[in-house]
Amino acid sequence: MSEPPHSRRAALHTLGCARNEVDSEELAGRLADGGWELTDGADADVIVVNTCGFVESAKKDSVDALLEAAGTGAKVVAVGCMAERYGVELAESLPEAAAVLGFDHYPNLGERLDDVVAGRPLASHTPVDRRTLLPITPVRRSASDVSVPGHGWGPRVLRKRLDDSPVAALKIASGCDRRCSFCAIPSYRGAFVSRSPAEIVAEAEWLAGQGARELFLVSENSTSYGKDLGREHGGPDALERLLPQLAAVEGVDRVRVSYLQPAETRPGLVRAIAGTDGVADYFDMSFQHASSTVLRRMRRFGGTESFLALVEQIRSYAPRAGIRSNVIVGFPGETEEELAELEHFLTEARLDVVGVFGYSDEDKTEAEKLPGKLDPAEIAERVARVTELIEQLTTQRAEDRIGDEVLVLVERIEDGECAGRAAHQGPEVDGECLLTGEAELMVGDLVRGKVVDAAGVDLVVASVETVSSAEASS
Repeated sequence: MSEPPHSRRAALHTLGCARNEVDSEELAGRLADGGWELTDGADADVIVVNTCGFVESAKKDSVDALLEAAGTGAKVVAVGCMAERYGVELAESLPEAAAVLGFDHYPNLGERLDDVVAGRPLASHTPVDRRTLLPITPVRRSASDVSVPGHGWGPRVLRKRLDDSPVAALKIASGCDRRCSFCAIPSYRGAFVSRSPAEIVAEAEWLAGQGARELFLVSENSTSYGKDLGREHGGPDALERLLPQLAAVEGVDRVRVSYLQPAETRPGLVRAIAGTDGVADYFDMSFQHASSTVLRRMRRFGGTESFLALVEQIRSYAPRAGIRSNVIVGFPGETEEELAELEHFLTEARLDVVGVFGYSDEDKTEAEKLPGKLDPAEIAERVARVTELIEQLTTQRAEDRIGDEVLVLVERIEDGECAGRAAHQGPEVDGECLLTGEAELMVGDLVRGKVVDAAGVDLVVASVETVSSAEASS
């Protein structure tokens, strides 16, 4: 006698970065393709929590989300970075989760959820250093059959949008070949793998058809894009050649690049970002610190002089470009002199937005074993000190934009407030433009306006007119 058919309703809950958001939309596409009904969670049979494993606070948020999902009565499945990184260990410490699945389960997630709903036991994911799964030689990686989220779809887009935002993240690569001493991401995201230009452009066209007017290119290291694609599609200028193709997609008004490594950012790429119509003058630079001695301990390159030269080069091509970064303070052995050098760099660079992180040990990283660990209270004091400086500097930078003309993509209208982002502002973390004026605007409109005031990193913009895609790129 065959088993009666079970209900197949699933909800997805996403934590972490834009890359995780793309992964969730891939999982949603795969589930819908397999006959699963996607819900908001209220009547779900299974809640899939796409976890983040980046830092301790993100791990805690992921565990809290799993416990909250379990409290609904639905069966809970953990996927994503924390599940990939800890696997069996997470399953043993969190019996509320019906399954803990890794990236290798993504292509057949619907079948695994069938197992969960039917009560069939599933072995929890066993973690492995995913860098060991792909060939050392980058150009040989495309022939591998290792499962990499967001890769290998071919001409068919296996993705389902989970919101109606006019902004959509578009993954151009996964993994990382760098060996930063504080970072565990390569061990669970794997070695660097680019997506083919044809696959990326096809997905861009699909996203435009879904209403996306801005494409936010994401990866662990966008400056490495194409190094593994071979002569025809790859090479050091692969991203420079890809950007005009994406900007030319009908319906796309703005293409934005994220996560550039300063040591790998070539003048040609700077020119391409600054000089390609439809590409935002926006540079998301992963500086992390400015002291060359701290950077060497981080297994990174550069320092104050080279970083300031890069900032000057960017502004020579695009004087009003947005430049944002993140920095880590309290790294093992960081002296007062090294911290002062970071403060000097930040003062001279006049960046638009800077995220400040206090150092904390990450499992199985080189930095975990470094001598010279600072007391947590001292790290917290340094975070507060640098944060205060950055707040002053970024407020000044925003005030410098008063009088500028900007193009704002409207992203939210609520409680009588209309807001969006200009070209120099990245999604979620870089502030926004509050629009004033009499015009009736809608989410997705592109508005030309003038900056009339600033509040922190946010700008107040008097809207002048809505513009078409053709006008935006001219």
